[in-house]
Order: sequence, then structure tokens, then C-alpha cells
Amino acid sequence: MITRYALFEGTIKDGKTDAFRAAIRDRLVPVLRTFDGVLEVSIAFTDERDDGAPDLPLIMAVSYPDVETMQAALSSPRRQAAIAVTGEIFAECFDGHIHHHVTQRTAFPI
Repeated sequence: MITRYALFEGTIKDGKTDAFRAAIRDRLVPVLRTFDGVLEVSIAFTDERDDGAPDLPLIMAVSYPDVETMQAALSSPRRQAAIAVTGEIFAECFDGHIHHHVTQRTAFPI
């Protein structure tokens, strides 16, 4: 499985934490779930971090069966919709940037 992580590095605007989280959950995740071949979308909102660690209010993971499927999804018009929604959320709630990491993920269920 291929998982593409989006690390949102920066700060949520004052008083906008609930709005940021709701916008990700209610506006961005539904768009990502429409990407062809997506197996899973998960979001992890940070509540605390180690001293000196970068501020990552959100780590989002989108998983695909393989690299080819991921590349096709990232080339689709649906990605442009996700980029537009992300831009709106940034304007409303977030100061920072996103960096992505593509990984080969293996889960070990307990």
C-alpha cells in the first residue's frame, strides 16, 4: 500500500481551531474520498507535541493500492477541487504550508 502524507506545518489562526477541524472533516475529506482508487483517508489533529517539535496541527494520510493509482489520482480534475478547498481553508483558518511524503505503508493489526 502507498500512503501519501500531508503534513500541515504552521499555526491555526486565533480562535479558529474548531472551524479548521470542521472544514477539514466536512469539506476536504469528502473531496479526497472521491479520488479514483483511494483506499482510505485519515486525519490526525495534534493536541500536543514535544518541546521543540514543529507545529503540525494536522497530519493527513491518503492511501492507494500502488504508485500508478496515486499518480492518476493526483493528475485528475478532482485534485484541483481538493487544492481549491484547501486554499479556502488556509485563507479562513490556517497560516502555514503543506509538505507531502509518499511512503510504503504496512499495517500490523493487533
